[in-house]
Amino acid sequence: MNAFPFAIVGFDLDGTLFDTSADLGAAVNHALALAGRPAIALDAVKGLIGGGPRRMLERGLEESGGCDPDQLDRLYPPLLDHYSANIAVGTVPYPGLLAALDRLDGLGVAVGIVTNKQEALAVRLVDALGLSARFATIIGGDTLGAGNAKPSAAPIHELVRRLGGGRAAFVGDSIYDVMAAKNAGVPSIVVRFGFPNQPIETMGADAIIDSYAELVPTLERLGQPGR
Repeated sequence: MNAFPFAIVGFDLDGTLFDTSADLGAAVNHALALAGRPAIALDAVKGLIGGGPRRMLERGLEESGGCDPDQLDRLYPPLLDHYSANIAVGTVPYPGLLAALDRLDGLGVAVGIVTNKQEALAVRLVDALGLSARFATIIGGDTLGAGNAKPSAAPIHELVRRLGGGRAAFVGDSIYDVMAAKNAGVPSIVVRFGFPNQPIETMGADAIIDSYAELVPTLERLGQPGR
């Protein structure tokens, strides 16, 4: 029996590991309310997510009446404060995730998180969900300094370094994830159930999965010789 083809699997966080839309939406609407703006419906909030919380707020302001830099700077700290204080009220792992992590663990695969969420918030969320032991490391959008968040290859290279090297793959839900994987020279898998910021089929991922039950078989296929 051949060994599993990947030593490391990295995951995006929002829209990939966890459905964070309820709590992110509440934080955005809290900030919009401070500006006297109408709330954005949850389904619409999902389209704002990606690129980090500041970009999410910027999109929310643009869609609710326009955004200027001073307003963005003023509303960003209260958004973060609200989100941090309510980070796991409505957030849940996607169906099948824990079973997929169990399978990867049984295969000896090291797993970590690379997200554009601030590292402190990502660590806080994973801990609040009781899942810290499941991930060998968490790299946030601010971990490596300005200019080193996805779609930069830097956080994926750092993930591989921290987890001891070896062949890696990356799982996400957005073009930022696919581009980061391509820039890092690793295969990318996009989940269909996340918060895509463009049609999934146009992202150029190496594979698309509809559920976490498909993750390990898809990794096995991507790891075949010649791929």
